[in-house]
Amino acid sequence: MTDLAVLALNSGGLVPLAGMVLPSHLSGERGRNRASGLPQVAADDDRAAVLAWLERYQDSPATLSSYRKEAERLLLWCVHQHGKAMSDLTHEDFLAFERFLADPQPAGRWIMQVAQKAPRASPHWRPFAKPLDRQSQRQALSILNGLFNWLVQAGYLAGNPLALRRRKSIARPAKTSRFLPHEHWAQVRATIEALPANTPRLAKQAARYRWLFSLLYIGGLRISEVCTNSMGDFYWRRGADGRERWWLDVCGKGEKTRLVPATDELVSELMRYRKANELAPLPREGENLPLLIPIIGASRSMSRSSVHELVKDVFRETATRLRELGPEHEGAALHVEQASAHWLRHTAGTHQSHSMDLKAVRDNLGHANISTTSIYLHTEDDVRHDQTSSAHRVGWSVS
Repeated sequence: MTDLAVLALNSGGLVPLAGMVLPSHLSGERGRNRASGLPQVAADDDRAAVLAWLERYQDSPATLSSYRKEAERLLLWCVHQHGKAMSDLTHEDFLAFERFLADPQPAGRWIMQVAQKAPRASPHWRPFAKPLDRQSQRQALSILNGLFNWLVQAGYLAGNPLALRRRKSIARPAKTSRFLPHEHWAQVRATIEALPANTPRLAKQAARYRWLFSLLYIGGLRISEVCTNSMGDFYWRRGADGRERWWLDVCGKGEKTRLVPATDELVSELMRYRKANELAPLPREGENLPLLIPIIGASRSMSRSSVHELVKDVFRETATRLRELGPEHEGAALHVEQASAHWLRHTAGTHQSHSMDLKAVRDNLGHANISTTSIYLHTEDDVRHDQTSSAHRVGWSVS
């Protein structure tokens, strides 16, 4: 039996997109929504059409992974749950799919049952880590709307059933709650600082955790940027005032580049990390060593999933330590336990916005629009709330 067959058997027939085989009657070759003219894409069925769409994102691993995940879930749902080809779906079908995203049942078939995220080749792999909350549902349908729009433009589909979804007339930037307040961030730092370092391997691991969190917090980097940029992207230049300043030249989301200030603290942490790996204190120009060095095989970059797991390890350990302090810390433990690597980017933006000009925060994080950065202005809302509470009262008499 092949590895793919074992995977299909152990996962109830659900396999990732690369190994997916659509039944002929659900392949979409004769879907009711197929366009009648000559398509501009070489795809005879729905799986091939999805792969053609994903091909556009091969140079952006993070986007590719996110988009593939949502298209994969839809195709698997069509075949194994709904019994309709993707090319047959209507507006009403997507209402059912949205309900499914909120509660994928049976859970044993659709949701991973292991503590850590299983790799895609594992028999423990499932399309979901957990049911999607409202924000994640909206994100999934937004990605699929882009897929269907492209398939219409490519002449593969006649229309986009998601175009009929009800949308709010005004899109307002939401305030993010996915960040760590200073007291929770201090607990995370304490966890990292207490990591054992009494053997050479443990010392390297502890240094790697500290450097990773320095990049994510001081630099505000995304996980994908940690994985794809190199030590040689650090460089210094002399300013108009004669001072030498270090910078990190980051190639990020959408192949956009930005200059991240390599602060004195970040450069100090860089030197500390390189010393732990027996390297020269500062990188040379063009050095292609990864920003985050694997314990084994230093020349290759770590995968995004591996780096995500390093971050989650620290958050889980912090939550455990908080619970050991007593039941009054359960709220903080739950909040930290929910955190992910991207929360550190939000945390960096939030903490910077407390004491820095918002335009500087925007440029540090590489936001195209300052309205995106404004989601981090929690302090202004808190001050406004306190001022309103103290200065604006009816003053009813107490009976």
